[in-house]
Amino acid sequence: MTYQLNETHDPARRSWVESANQPGTDFPVQNLPFGVFRTAGDERARVGVAIGDRILDLAACGRAGLWGEGHARREAACASASLNLMMALGAERWSALRQRLSQLLSDERHRRAVEPLLMPAGEVEMLLPAAIGDYTDFYASVHHATNVGSMFRPDNPLLPNYKYLPVGYHGRASSIVASGAAVRRPRGQTQQGEAPPAYGPSRQLDYELEVGLFIGPGNEQGEPILIAEAPEQIFGLCLVNDWSARDIQRWEYQPLGPFLAKSFATTISPWVVTLEALAPFRAPAFRRPEGDPAPLPHLFSPEDQERGGLDLTLEVRLSTARMRAEKIEPAPLSRGNFREMYWTPAQMVTHHASNGCNLRPGDLLASGTVSGPTKESRGCLLELTWRGEEPVRLPTGETRRFLEDGDEVIFGGRCAREGFVGIGLGECRGTVHE
Repeated sequence: MTYQLNETHDPARRSWVESANQPGTDFPVQNLPFGVFRTAGDERARVGVAIGDRILDLAACGRAGLWGEGHARREAACASASLNLMMALGAERWSALRQRLSQLLSDERHRRAVEPLLMPAGEVEMLLPAAIGDYTDFYASVHHATNVGSMFRPDNPLLPNYKYLPVGYHGRASSIVASGAAVRRPRGQTQQGEAPPAYGPSRQLDYELEVGLFIGPGNEQGEPILIAEAPEQIFGLCLVNDWSARDIQRWEYQPLGPFLAKSFATTISPWVVTLEALAPFRAPAFRRPEGDPAPLPHLFSPEDQERGGLDLTLEVRLSTARMRAEKIEPAPLSRGNFREMYWTPAQMVTHHASNGCNLRPGDLLASGTVSGPTKESRGCLLELTWRGEEPVRLPTGETRRFLEDGDEVIFGGRCAREGFVGIGLGECRGTVHE
């Protein structure tokens, strides 16, 4: 199915949860993202939906009989401790559940039954939204690839395959952590000129601003996913911080690519915004410059070229330990847009499965660093400071070439379009510790 606009996107629709109607909220009734949480004194993980500054407990909705008859699979998915069962339901059931939630949270007649099942978002602990079996990281921004390539290969920044396929590598699922979790500075080997390498803590720790795609039903091993069917395989999006130790990476990446420089931690935001919620903000795919090759037939569809991109503004802010002590607001570092990606989400999914690789519910695909054509839209410090040669100056007078202990990195993402209610992805936070 192709997601079309429906009553859940109606800009006139309001929720009886008043905080969901506040201008600028990430979670109006037009959003309804899914996540997993637990409360103080109760270790049970539960599936919830964000609405304004509240969270709706979906397991409690099932116990209250709010799903009606004939929805056993929905009830089981909503009563689970992760989103994996929900991701396996498929696009039609996701859409039906979204419509039911929109009714429950906008129709005053449901308020008496639903309001007791809400809880303040500030009083819960958000967990990883899914049991992530596999994690793949792409390299889908041509601006990022060109910038990084020009640092190390100034005469040939892009390798010959870049414009023919979405380059990616398999990441480490076990070290993915929820937003807010501390990130320990990794240790590893670094090059010491002509001397043997040394082992110790990374001194060039970086963030990478990325967007994550959670896979839905998946495919059987040996069966590719056609590009026309790829959107049905994407349950929703989140924010991803692909922490990177640049000095370790520089020594280890040849010939097989990233390893210990990436596998120590990856942070993701807690809320998964469904592809249907994002329907009003779909955009044309990145317009390739004249002379670039067209995508090969299995990576091309007219609809993906017309609506395969996403107008999603992404921001990075930084808060140092000194800034927090002096009560100074986090400093903005960069602002870019996901529509600048050379490869679309559908192309990433299709390419991943094109050799018969089986994707499964809860698998995470990350876009790679989201960078744009301007310095202000570069999505990592490696680019923003140009390998440390142009340090960033902060409001306290501190400077940063790479991250220091105590630095907190904060990502945000938001979609806006005239005639629709804007929605957000929430925040992705992580603080560096020794």
